[in-house]
Amino acid sequence: MASSRKSSRSKRDSRDLGAHIAAHLVDIVKPSDRLVVGLSGGVDSVVLLDCLKRVARRLRVRVSALHVNHQLSPNARQWSAFCRRLCRARGIPFAGVKVEVPRGDSLEAAARAARYAVFERQAADYVVLAHHQDDQVETLLLQLLRGAGVKGLAAMPFLRKEGRGSRVEGTTLATRLSSPDTRHPSPGILRPLLEVTRAEILDYAKRRGLKWVEDESNQEIYYQRNFLRREVLPIIARRFPAYRSTIARAARHLAEAAQLLDELAASDAAGHVESGALAVEALRRLPPARARNLLRYFLGSCGVAMPGAERLDEALRQALTAKQDARVSVQLGDFTVRRHAGRLHVVRASGAPPARYEKRWRGEKEITLPELGGVLAFARARGQGISLARLRGRAVTIRVRRGGERLQPDCRRPRRSLKNLLQEARIPPWQRERLPLIFCEDELVWVPGVGVGCAFQASRREPALRPAWNPTT
Repeated sequence: MASSRKSSRSKRDSRDLGAHIAAHLVDIVKPSDRLVVGLSGGVDSVVLLDCLKRVARRLRVRVSALHVNHQLSPNARQWSAFCRRLCRARGIPFAGVKVEVPRGDSLEAAARAARYAVFERQAADYVVLAHHQDDQVETLLLQLLRGAGVKGLAAMPFLRKEGRGSRVEGTTLATRLSSPDTRHPSPGILRPLLEVTRAEILDYAKRRGLKWVEDESNQEIYYQRNFLRREVLPIIARRFPAYRSTIARAARHLAEAAQLLDELAASDAAGHVESGALAVEALRRLPPARARNLLRYFLGSCGVAMPGAERLDEALRQALTAKQDARVSVQLGDFTVRRHAGRLHVVRASGAPPARYEKRWRGEKEITLPELGGVLAFARARGQGISLARLRGRAVTIRVRRGGERLQPDCRRPRRSLKNLLQEARIPPWQRERLPLIFCEDELVWVPGVGVGCAFQASRREPALRPAWNPTT
């Protein structure tokens, strides 16, 4: 369907694509930033890599390439080998990653999710993708046909930071609502070709004598994007030849509207978010449309893929109308929305740890506990925490609840059941089974959010340990 018509926003010569990219990146990237190009081997990503290689010295950035092999095509191995040869010939660092794509309702969506999961793990400042203006138009139309809201119709942003967390250039600028993440941040996603047409990219590739591979699936109109590209858009082009630039402009207007909605949601959320949980009262005091907007914003800040209108309304209905003692639980993809003590929590789905879970502590400063979903750190202290003298020469283990545990965190009161102590500490029920409990032989010593047992509390200026539980999921 490629048209030779240039964008109405610019009459640039396709030979200037490198300069175009440099102009768009100069105020974003910093010297020594690491840019990883998502290299499929198709013409778009090959052109992007060629342009970035040419301007890398000017921008003073480091450029490498990443090929994600979805293993869906019989030619997948050849594409990976092509990308490797291309980078070797140009002296560009290259990495290839194989992913398993689950078969389901939408193979396209599953492949995209697998690909972006790889992007989020890259030790880089930015992953740079070759989406262009034609892709942007197709994305907006697909979202419109799916009944997406304003944010979905904003299509793809020029820059997206922190994975799903925030979007820039007319998209969400809000700070994440959840508690700070101490892990290595995900790289930003950059799309410097969004104002460039497919025709301009092809023209550049031919002028530069570039070689690329063709994905045979691009010919199959079974896929929705290909159907639009091959069957629908050529008809639109005959009557509306400037549709690319006008629809892309509409996406920018919608992105501005989405930004304003997020700013309104941030204002509505102010003072109502604590430790990544949203007070139900913040939703209750708003009219329905603003309450839905706040809930969308909160879910997005927690990394939840936006649910359909029915699931969103169901989550809001349960949050506002369920009885006070009811256990609200609404499944949204890989996450569950739960209500506890008047607050909404977003919990990533995970299986229960082994009932007899036990791990020995041998003096490490921190222990990663993937079965419990976090890291247990041990800081040295004096006069506060667990007495080191009481632990010396005895086996110290980390376990989970098995039932019947008792603890005396307050020396002025008798020992009490751990169940009652956890309830009193207002620790949500779904977190209790994943708490790391520290035992000295068979005596319970410490519980996150509750404290140290009286018999193990360090006296004044006595060498001590101060454990800290840091959930990462």
